[in-house]
This record gives sequence, structure tokens and C-alpha cells, in this order.
Amino acid sequence: MIIQEVINHLETFAPLAYAEDFDNVGLLVGNKNAKLKGILVTLDTIEAVVDEAIEEHCNLIVSFHPIIFKGLKKITGKTYVERVVLKAIKHDIAIYAIHTALDNAHQGVNDAICNQLQLVNKQILIPQAQTIKKLITFVPKKHAEALRTALFNAGAGTIGNYSNCSFNTEGIGTFKGNEKSSPTIGIKGHIHNEEETQISITYSKHLESTILKALFNNHPYEEVAYEITTLENKNQHIGIGMIGELKKSMDEITFLNYLKTKMNTTHIRHSALLGKPIKKIAVLGGSGSFAIEAAKLDGAQVFITADLKYHDFFSAENNIVLADIGHFESEQFTKNILVAFLIKKITNFAVVLSKTHTNPVKYF
Repeated sequence: MIIQEVINHLETFAPLAYAEDFDNVGLLVGNKNAKLKGILVTLDTIEAVVDEAIEEHCNLIVSFHPIIFKGLKKITGKTYVERVVLKAIKHDIAIYAIHTALDNAHQGVNDAICNQLQLVNKQILIPQAQTIKKLITFVPKKHAEALRTALFNAGAGTIGNYSNCSFNTEGIGTFKGNEKSSPTIGIKGHIHNEEETQISITYSKHLESTILKALFNNHPYEEVAYEITTLENKNQHIGIGMIGELKKSMDEITFLNYLKTKMNTTHIRHSALLGKPIKKIAVLGGSGSFAIEAAKLDGAQVFITADLKYHDFFSAENNIVLADIGHFESEQFTKNILVAFLIKKITNFAVVLSKTHTNPVKYF
């Protein structure tokens, strides 16, 4: 197996097409065609993690956070980022970062928080816009079923919990090939009428190249007529943050203690308590102040996130309890998700959960 094959698995789980525009995801260091020896999974790639990869004989580090976020103009070892890159290159270790692609994945960072808190009735808090596309194509009636099947097999036609979804309209298509054409149906230079089926089918945007390949490989015409549009429909499975419910309501103090226990933290910064029972909870791993209004609009009693600033707490406005549990603490279970996924997909190579504690924040 080569490193690219591992990347292919990761990108079926958390497609990079859904990473945020500001992010730096994917293979950051190393050769994608190098033979795989082992995989080390971590939250952050610091020098100690590279040392651990060397000790564990792993030549691929799968990291949640990208070690290279801004452009590097020099690599002299002056900063921790430069030292990590130099050491990884010296020891032929590749570094792959998944970050906001996994933030936006349905079974990613925020789902892990929900599972840790044992929330039910989970939904995406902020669905990502323009992630659903629609293909319309026209095919001879007798070829319609075969083409639909090929498109379904490529991943098109999945809507929420349903698959093989399409809409089909029958009509008459007309065309005339010029002297350079080689029509598979009809005669060039003559107008041809053909009973056709118009197939309308939706797909997730990261599948576009696969869908078009299936279209062109299974359509009988020399020139395939098709249209692609981007829909504004909300995607139930792609987006950042999640909202769910406790099985039973708790008072605020009981819930905060429960939150401490479940998220392995000793400190929680929070806004004013409101004296109301806690049932509906919004979560967003990492820096989540931008989602406060979304949590309020969805009726959450508590919003769990990290990196809230002083003035962010005023945004609670006595409508919600904001709970900042810490950046590392909110994302600490991310590497467990990746290890569990990779172990199922890759059985012949070691997948190692990093033992290096990478939280740079200490509490006194």
C-alpha cells in the first residue's frame, strides 16, 4: 500500500471539498507515492509527535490540525513549525491534515462530542451551503435504465436516508450531426428524432468527477447533452456544529459537572446561569463564537465550544448558557475517530494512536 491509498480512504470519510476556504488540509509534507510503513494519528503535529512516529516506525502522520497553516518563507528550524517540517522530511515522514473537512463531516468532531455526552436526536447545527448539485441529462429511452444505474452506483441520487432517487420525463429529442460527426444513432447530415428520457438526479459536490465519468462512460451518444446546477437546499449530513438532546433534563449545576466528567476537563468558563433545566445542547469543537446565534435560534439551552472572548459571553443575552471547555478538550476525541476508521479500512499496517499529549494550555 502507498500513502495515497490511505489518503483516498480518509477522503471518503471526510472529503476535502467540504473543508473551509481558509484552511490548509490534505498532504502537507511528503511523497504520496511512498510505500506505507505505519500510520500515527494525532491531534497536533509537534516535534515530540514526529519523534514518536520515528520510534513507532510510522512514515505517515495523520493530524487533525495542520502544522503548516500560513505560508513558510524560510525553513531554518527557527520555529516549532519549521523544526517539525525539517525533521519529517529528514526521516521521510509524510504529514496529512484533515481539520475542517472532519469538522464538517457528519460523523466527525462534533458527532464525537455528542456521543461523549450521550446526546440523541442529533442534527447539523450550521449546514454547509451549496454542497448539493443537480445533473440533468437526456438519453435514448432504451438506455435510460442502464445510465441511471451507473449514476446510482457512482453515488448520485442519495437524499438524506434515501438512495436511487431520480426524476424522469419522456419526450422527443432532435439532432443533426455535421460532416465531422460520428453519430451512434441516426445518420449525419440528417435531422433525427429520438424518444429520450430526461434524467434529473442530485449528488454531493465532492462526487462530481466520479459522476461525470459514469455519465460519459455509460451514455451512448457521441456528444452528451447535460446540465449541472448548484442547489441552495440544506444538506442534512454536511456542516459544522451539531445540536442534540439529553435523554433526561438536568439542572445547570448537575449538567456542568456532567460536562466536566465526560469531557475530561477541570475548568469550564461559562456565561450566567439562567436557572432553567438543560435538555437541548449545541456543540462546536474548536473556536465556535461564530455559531452562538445559530445555537440560540435552534433553541439550545447550552452551547459548548471553545476560545470564547470576553465580549462573546455578552452574546448569551440571558437566552442561553455559553460553556467554553477549552480548544484541546473539545477536540480531544478526534484522533480516536480517525484511528477507529483507519483500523477498519487498513488491516495490514499498524495504525497507532499517539500517546503524546499536545495541549499547549496548562491550568494552575
